[in-house]
Amino acid sequence: MSTLAPRVVVVSRPSELTELLGRHGTRAAAAYFLRERGRSLDEVDARHEALQAALTAVGGAIPADWRRGHVSRADLPRFLFAPEDVIIAVGQDGLVANVAKYLSGQPVIGVDPEPGRNAGVLVRHQPGSIAPLLRAAVAGRAGVQQRTMVAATLDDGQRLLGLNEIYFGHPTHQSSRYTVRVPASGQERHSSSGVIVSTGTGATGWTHSISRQRADAPDLPGPDEAALCWFVREAWPSPATGVRLTSGRIGADQKLELLSEAEAQVVFADGVESDHLVLAFGQRLEVSVAPRQLHLVLGA
Repeated sequence: MSTLAPRVVVVSRPSELTELLGRHGTRAAAAYFLRERGRSLDEVDARHEALQAALTAVGGAIPADWRRGHVSRADLPRFLFAPEDVIIAVGQDGLVANVAKYLSGQPVIGVDPEPGRNAGVLVRHQPGSIAPLLRAAVAGRAGVQQRTMVAATLDDGQRLLGLNEIYFGHPTHQSSRYTVRVPASGQERHSSSGVIVSTGTGATGWTHSISRQRADAPDLPGPDEAALCWFVREAWPSPATGVRLTSGRIGADQKLELLSEAEAQVVFADGVESDHLVLAFGQRLEVSVAPRQLHLVLGA
C-alpha cells in the first residue's frame, strides 16, 4: 500500500476571456474587437469570474496535506496520471470526455462552474460540494458510475480511446474513402463525410443530433451499456460507392471494420483533433467497446 498522500489533479481549459487576451494582448483591445461586432466584454468577464471562483472553491476543498496538480485541456496528451490520482474536471461536460481517454480507472469528479448553462450530464457537482466527495473517492466509498468507452485500433497496434465518440475520415472537407465491414451485414465501399461511432454517453451529444435526422436510426445505447452505435455522414451513391450500410449498433463482442482507401485519413476522439491517428491507404481500423471505462463519481 502506498504511503504517499492522495493526489488531486484539477483539469480545466482556458476561459474565453483568457483566449481573447491571448489573441489581442490587452483588455482594451479585446473590448474594442467585441464592441466593433456589437458585443460586450461583460459576458466573457462573468464567465471567467465564474470559472475562477469554481477553481478557487475546488482548490480550497483539497486537504492541505494532500498532493495536488493542475493540467490544462491542451496539455492532457502529455500529462502522466498516476493510478492513485483523483481527477476533478472543472468546466463543461466535454472536459470530462477529454480527460477520460487518458485514465485507467481513476475516479473523476465533474464540477459545473456555471449551473444552468451546461447540460450537466458529466459535470454534476457544484464547486462547494467537493470536500466530502474527495474523501469518499479516496476511501473507495463514493458512488461511481462506470461509463462505456469506445476503442479505435489500427492494424499496426496503435489505439485511441474515447468517451463520447470516435470520428474516422479525411482531416479536411474532402470526401472520406473507405470500405465499411459490418458484423452480420457484409461490407460496402463508401465516399462520405466520415464515420461516427458513439457510446451511450456520446448519444446525448453529437450522435443525438445525427440520430434525430435519421428515420432509420438504431436504438441508442445507455451510458453504461456495453454497446456502440455508428453513423456514416452524408454517404454518396455512385457507380463505385453505396449507401446501404450507413448506421447500426455494435455489441460488446463485435467490431466495426473500416478499410482506408485514401492516404492520410485520420481518427480522433471526442473532438480533440490534435490527438489523432493517421491511416495510410490500405490500413485497417477496428472500432469496438473499449476494455476500460470512465469511473464517474456520482455522490459521497
